[in-house]
Amino acid sequence: MTLSPDLLLTVAADRLRTTRPELVAHMDLSTPDALRDAKAAIAGSEGAGTADSAVVVAVIRSLSLPRWVHETCRFVLSVPVGPARSWRRSFTRTLYLAGQPDNLRERFTFDHIAADGSAAWAGPAADETTSALRRLLKTFSGVRELSAWAPVTVVVPAPAARRAPRRPGRRPVHRDLYIATAAVTVSDMLVQVNHLLAEAVLDGLIRPGDRLSLRSVPRLSGSAARFAALRVDTDTHCRHELRAYVGLTDEV
Repeated sequence: MTLSPDLLLTVAADRLRTTRPELVAHMDLSTPDALRDAKAAIAGSEGAGTADSAVVVAVIRSLSLPRWVHETCRFVLSVPVGPARSWRRSFTRTLYLAGQPDNLRERFTFDHIAADGSAAWAGPAADETTSALRRLLKTFSGVRELSAWAPVTVVVPAPAARRAPRRPGRRPVHRDLYIATAAVTVSDMLVQVNHLLAEAVLDGLIRPGDRLSLRSVPRLSGSAARFAALRVDTDTHCRHELRAYVGLTDEV
């Protein structure tokens, strides 16, 4: 698959049109700059608070990418249908805070805590629901740039909660998850990978039993893989261009 600028623009614009068609119906999405302005306008409307807006707060003690991918999928699979729908319409907005989940569980209610206590998730819920937690903790800071790693495979777990939505079954599949590393910080990676994983789970592309092989590449533009989902966003080093940060392949 050739990740041309036109394709990246199409993918990014289609995400807006599919998720919030009523907001973008009259917006110009024909260029990266117009797309960026449209996203800013949508973020402003979400920040003002709408009836069905929702946010997830992730508290991170320590970060291991395979473990974090495993627990992120488990959390999203456990989200009930109603909150999942609101969160999807809010573009799977997620805030990342630095903290010790085990030290916070008596004061705050988390919807999922990793088995090893490395991370915890609250939401999806209205902003005010997690305001006290967000005032207490600082934003997670991962300023180090990513380095390459040997491919590692994660098996998507079953949902953590009994209240998880029932999804039509299918046989497990194996997909590659390509993650761009060139000039990408740990914090940037968290944002981009989280969006792709959350939306792929909610859209049914990722289900329990699937295997995800995590692969690092400097840039996705040179990959010959066929992608079932792409995470495209403004290039942090060139605000007039788009970049593919994460790609989930077709079944391999």
